[in-house]
Amino acid sequence: MKILTRIFIALGLSALSFQSMAQTEVINLWPDGKIPNFKNSDIQEKSVTDANGILRISGVTIPTITAFIAPKEKATGAAVMICPGGGYGILAASHEGSDFAKWFNERGISAFVLKYRLPNEKAMTKQHEVPLMDAMQAMKLIRQSAGKWNIDVNKIGVMGFSAGGHLAATLSTHYNMGEKASEEAKPNFSMLIYPVISLTPGISHGGSRDNLLGPDKSEELIKYYSNEMQVSAKTPPAFLVHAMDDGAVPVENSIEYYLALKKFKTPAEMHLYPIGGHGYGFRTEGKGSLANWPAAMEGWLKAMEYMK
Repeated sequence: MKILTRIFIALGLSALSFQSMAQTEVINLWPDGKIPNFKNSDIQEKSVTDANGILRISGVTIPTITAFIAPKEKATGAAVMICPGGGYGILAASHEGSDFAKWFNERGISAFVLKYRLPNEKAMTKQHEVPLMDAMQAMKLIRQSAGKWNIDVNKIGVMGFSAGGHLAATLSTHYNMGEKASEEAKPNFSMLIYPVISLTPGISHGGSRDNLLGPDKSEELIKYYSNEMQVSAKTPPAFLVHAMDDGAVPVENSIEYYLALKKFKTPAEMHLYPIGGHGYGFRTEGKGSLANWPAAMEGWLKAMEYMK
């Protein structure tokens, strides 16, 4: 009897494990193999997890989204596409990606972690265009498959950390610009966590700017990708978090974006904390009141009716 009980328990755990795995799906952004701006190169994707459990992915030339679908019994209909940070040089894919996807799932929100291409002139033409191309394509794919995942097409947002915050803000301000403009790629809301917003010298993160633009650092491109200058009446509402002692990405990035949204009377909520530094994600121990920021985000999501 004990043996049978153990077998049933094992089968039950296997079923639960399978059910959990079934909620995760990796989707190629360009399934026909025709990746825009692609160049053949010897660059290889590498994943390394450090002693702190932080996963860093480098050399990304094949973009994907990993879907973490909220259980049907919890689903609110909302979804978030998450853009990990990493200065456009790597992707911090766990503590600024999958960790948050699981947090959203627990609250009934489906999440999609974007593995966007990292700008590199060896692997792509016009490298500055590539991350936005991937973000727009991912948002369109999520919206096109919304019915399959029990997602409301009017409740799909974007979240970004650091350089991923720059990409999320670029998507929010540039989805309707240029030859590939698309309303289908528009996020309904954004959550920008210690984001790079501006490429303007003085407040920009130099590494993110240099990696994104590569050898072409013209004044025109710097202005084009300084998202505080590109906010319009059509830019979606935003939730922003930043620490005032951030030594990598100055707090002025969030402040300038908030003021630009305010100018157009676009709903925005910003939380500034006296200490916290940069790149913390959920890791807020010893950082004072910064520990409250996830609760603040949860409150905002409820107020915006994306959470119950």
